[in-house]
Amino acid sequence: MATFPDISPDYGAAKQSNPKVREISFGSGYSQRAIFGIQQDPKVWTLSWNNRTATDSNSIEDFLEARAGQEAFQWSPPDETNTYNWICRSWRKTMPYPNLFNIDATFEQVFEP
Repeated sequence: MATFPDISPDYGAAKQSNPKVREISFGSGYSQRAIFGIQQDPKVWTLSWNNRTATDSNSIEDFLEARAGQEAFQWSPPDETNTYNWICRSWRKTMPYPNLFNIDATFEQVFEP
């Protein structure tokens, strides 16, 4: 499995959690919740790389395009030292200044061997 290039995202990265929980409601307003699945809390990171050179931005974009949102890769989130498996279904590249580029991407954690 490929490893994401060693190009750190900008500060301001955001991590989202959305645990998988099943809920059933009973009469009188009573409800019960249970965690669903073994890997029930996948993370989603919203990342930005701003004002990067063509070399860095092309390296990021080429890496993501090669996996086309379907092949997982390894990456270590900014707040951790461990690497996990991720996919990136969408990203955006803009050029705010001559020869400088911004990339915005969303990494979704996946659980597979």
